[in-house]
Amino acid sequence: MNIEPHTLPWKDAYKLLIGSVLPRPIAFVSTIDGEGNTNVAPFSFFTGICADPFLVCFAPMVRGSDGEKKDTLRNIEETKEFVINIVGEKIVTQMNECATEFPASVDEFAVANLTKEASTKVKAPRVKECDVHLECVLHEVLHFGENVGAGSLVIGKVVLVSVGDELYENGRINTDKLQPIGRMAGSVYTRSNTDTFVLERKKQL
Repeated sequence: MNIEPHTLPWKDAYKLLIGSVLPRPIAFVSTIDGEGNTNVAPFSFFTGICADPFLVCFAPMVRGSDGEKKDTLRNIEETKEFVINIVGEKIVTQMNECATEFPASVDEFAVANLTKEASTKVKAPRVKECDVHLECVLHEVLHFGENVGAGSLVIGKVVLVSVGDELYENGRINTDKLQPIGRMAGSVYTRSNTDTFVLERKKQL
């Protein structure tokens, strides 16, 4: 079957997108606005870009209810800073609580009983319950589309990586201890370290 996405309602195109690009890591993004109000929300359109400069990105879509920017994006555009907290299995339920579309006045940290921890380089707090934090300053934000179903690409320069001491081994992060969670389609998630295999790249002759 061949499908042209532009012929579909945005929700149907979205289902094709999340059913094709998977599993997806989750950026649990914490932000603060100019008045000191904090926010934390998960985004599963998230990946790294490069190591030098150390850039990561995530893509918040506009709110499906009204086509407006999400609070996370508004805060980042205002303060130019944010933290990506890596989601391990131990906080997956709390992460999911923060996916609800709350009013801007609601503090998701309080709703999900998460602990704010002061960051080292940026004003936005970290999620203490996470074991890896990427403190970022805004490098660039790009906007795509104008209707519901549109979104933005937020590129952040990582100015500090914070890793729990028990996970940092010989310059690497022990992902078995991190127990990262990925998102599949719909409400389905996956454990990233329970069924893995090794496939070495061939060396050039």
